[in-house]
Amino acid sequence: MLNKILRTIFTLMGLVIGYFVGDILLNTNFAMESGYFNDNTFNKILILVFITLLFGIILFLISPLINDLIAKSMEYTEKSIQKFPASVILFGAGGAIIGLAISTMLVNVLTTIPYIGTLISVSINIVMAVLGANIAVKKKDELMALFFNMKKIGNSKDKKVKGISKADPKVLDTSVIIDGRIFDLCQTGFIEGPLIIPNFVLEELRHIADSSDTLKRNRGRRGLDILNKIQKELKMEVVISEKDFPDIAEVDSKLLKLCQAIGGKVITNDYNLNKVAEFQGVPVLNINELANAIKPIVLPGEEMKIQVVKDGKESGQGIAYLDDGTMIVVEGGRKFIGEFIDVIVTSVLQTAAGRMIFAKQKEMLEKAN
Repeated sequence: MLNKILRTIFTLMGLVIGYFVGDILLNTNFAMESGYFNDNTFNKILILVFITLLFGIILFLISPLINDLIAKSMEYTEKSIQKFPASVILFGAGGAIIGLAISTMLVNVLTTIPYIGTLISVSINIVMAVLGANIAVKKKDELMALFFNMKKIGNSKDKKVKGISKADPKVLDTSVIIDGRIFDLCQTGFIEGPLIIPNFVLEELRHIADSSDTLKRNRGRRGLDILNKIQKELKMEVVISEKDFPDIAEVDSKLLKLCQAIGGKVITNDYNLNKVAEFQGVPVLNINELANAIKPIVLPGEEMKIQVVKDGKESGQGIAYLDDGTMIVVEGGRKFIGEFIDVIVTSVLQTAAGRMIFAKQKEMLEKAN
């Protein structure tokens, strides 16, 4: 609908421009000296109509390109503005207005200068507006503290004040909320910046919680409980984002689009979302990768005491686990299922799913040596 309206407007503009161009051409010295239009009003009207229609048709044909350019410009401007917090936009606009007000008092005299007075006045207005916006944004925190008393100390000792961080916003996806470890991770203080919880993620959690499947319903309710704990118990800034992308159906795609729009990072434990985000250039914090990274490092040659709990895939192998869940494959350990034995690490394999340790029974290695 908007494209049709803009196309009509550009066509009318073309007709108006064509009319004025035709009128100017008919009144030029060349047209007057030719004598072709002097006594022939019909020729004048014919040429004027032709030029008017010509410009109207030209603007009608190129209006889709102009519409596309306007749409891309608006989208770019919207994305650029969305990267800034509302407080920055508000203080920037206020500072620009104050700068323009101050410059108005200075340039009244300059406008009287012949030829260059107007140019100087416009230049000073632009400089003062930009300067005012920069100062207001840089002094935002001090101005907020001055006018709104944002640094008041709570009367109660138990009152919790959620800090506002300048770090990149962290957008939570559905899987990491249901997982629940994000709450404990935020409590440790390793995650900085505001936590962004998109409204469409809340909707997905609500649908999961209302599912007829018992497992899904429990997962959805667990996710909602985690969100309530995050909002009530964490000292971090928590923001419910109302921004949506109606033209995008999938929640994961909306999530990545939101991160691109606000310049944030997505926190997830979804392997597929991680790969898609990396492909689209969206920064990702994967808590599964974090969990693997902080597991204790085991080197070949180390000794440990383990309990073999089951047999392995290969003949004679036994499987054991460390306290953090790391799998240990023991060569010849099948006959020791249910027993505690001393083993020596032979190699360590890091996979996408986690870390695997290969070991042999200590007595077997000593006999072999």
